[in-house]
Amino acid sequence: GVKHLSISISASETHSMKNTNRTVDEARAAIRPTIERALSEGVQVRAGIQSALGCGFEGRIDPARVVDIARSFSDLGVDEINVADTAGLANPAQVFALCRRLRDVVAPGIGLSLHLHDTRGLGLANMLAGLQAGVRTFDAAMGGLGGCPFIPKAAGNIATEDAAFLCAQMGLETGIDWKAFAGPVARAEASLGRALPAKASHVLLPPWEMEVAA
Repeated sequence: GVKHLSISISASETHSMKNTNRTVDEARAAIRPTIERALSEGVQVRAGIQSALGCGFEGRIDPARVVDIARSFSDLGVDEINVADTAGLANPAQVFALCRRLRDVVAPGIGLSLHLHDTRGLGLANMLAGLQAGVRTFDAAMGGLGGCPFIPKAAGNIATEDAAFLCAQMGLETGIDWKAFAGPVARAEASLGRALPAKASHVLLPPWEMEVAA
């Protein structure tokens, strides 16, 4: 049977309507029974907050709204709360501040994670801010694939290999071999007919990595 459930709502009224044809309050009410049943049956639940750090339609999102949604998820007893920069509008100072604020209101046993898009080139900087705020789980995609069908020109998630490279250079173990992505990314690019935005899979290894390989 199902062991893990990932379910999410938007903090933006406009994005929520375009994505699910529900207001934020309607979406919150709709997913509550699902979360409660999953938890009662021993399913691990990851509850997400889309457009938590900005909306491509509404602009800035009041952090208090995000905190309120997160608190309600915490009260339900979910296992993880995922905070999404769906439109790629966040900046590092904002990410750090929100993550620290959420950590103060979310129960200690509940994990926080970040879902970051690199639409404006700040994806890895925002990841670093999350790391500095204590977050240790990040969504990522090989090569930087991804996007959002309801947000014009939305870019993909932070690239898995770039995120793993960042962690490796800082001495943080991920269990991911970022050096192994060049081949799979090249095949994906050939299939898609376009270049992917990741960096670590497109450049030479750093000199110290070449020494190890030799």
